[in-house]
Amino acid sequence: MREQYRSEVIAEDTLAADPMQQFARWFRQVAAGGLLYEPNAMVVSTATPEGRPSSRTVLLKKYDERGFVFFTNYESRKGGELAANPRVSLLFPWHPMARQVIVNGTASRVAREETVAYFRTRPHGSQLGAWASAQSRVIGSRAELTARYEELAARYPEGTHVPVPPHWGGFRVAPDTIEFWQGHENRMHDRLRYVREGNGNGEGHGWRVERLCP
Repeated sequence: MREQYRSEVIAEDTLAADPMQQFARWFRQVAAGGLLYEPNAMVVSTATPEGRPSSRTVLLKKYDERGFVFFTNYESRKGGELAANPRVSLLFPWHPMARQVIVNGTASRVAREETVAYFRTRPHGSQLGAWASAQSRVIGSRAELTARYEELAARYPEGTHVPVPPHWGGFRVAPDTIEFWQGHENRMHDRLRYVREGNGNGEGHGWRVERLCP
């Protein structure tokens, strides 16, 4: 199976000065295009301290000049791996538009107030699900998981206050590099990568742009 991608060539002088601004530009285009079911879906790749990798699809919930935010169970596999090794990669696979965005950076937990504020926006069932699922742990059966959920639904019926699980919250990925990939004919793709420069403490840093061979 092989596709010929037909897209406009990306020139360096057409990029935004800041990669988060460029991401916002592409994200708006992808979201408005209607070609992707969940344009905020991204593949989050983590690794153990020994270098054993794992990947899964997670939904991006927020992005700004500080980075990319997603929420999860801190006791899940990805939560445990990020606690031991905060280096992380994000991949946005926008294949219908022949685009990818690849982020490499460092993850840290968001402030608890930010987690609480987001948790309050989740549907009631999703709030219960955060309690019911011991994410990434082995469970005996689907019926056991359903029983946990039903017990919680009886304890916290619709309209009641569901507390935020202490083991649940957000991660913010502060990027070191962000690559924008645009597919073209004959595999002559554009790969433009922003690389963070500066002293690493957020003061006086900037970005340089590199073009990579496809």
